[in-house]
Amino acid sequence: MNFFQFLITGGIEFMGLLTLLALVVIGFSVKKVIDLFFRNEMSQPKLEWGLQYIKFFGLMSLVVGVFGQVVGLFEAFRVIVEMGDVSPAVLAGGLKVSSLTTIYGFSIFIFSYLCWFVLNLKYERRVLDEVS
Repeated sequence: MNFFQFLITGGIEFMGLLTLLALVVIGFSVKKVIDLFFRNEMSQPKLEWGLQYIKFFGLMSLVVGVFGQVVGLFEAFRVIVEMGDVSPAVLAGGLKVSSLTTIYGFSIFIFSYLCWFVLNLKYERRVLDEVS
């Protein structure tokens, strides 16, 4: 399954929003890498700005992913109620599809938290070096 099939299978509205949040996390992370590793003449408040956004948008990705799964499960159960008797294979397929948003959101969250952790360490070291 390629990336675009993955997005469509998981539901374009939630997967699209998660992709947008992933791009925001990547954008803030790249900006902070440039600021912390390549710019030497920045003030402490400017260096700190944006670090918390990386973690915030990662957490929002996790929340949106879980919300997407809940909505997907609700829709799957609604269809099951309308159809009546459903095979276990169809039920398992619905559960699998509804889990895609959670997996994607959790992946974005892990990536954002790792970026935040590394960049925050660099920020703290840089501030300590400026003080000493």
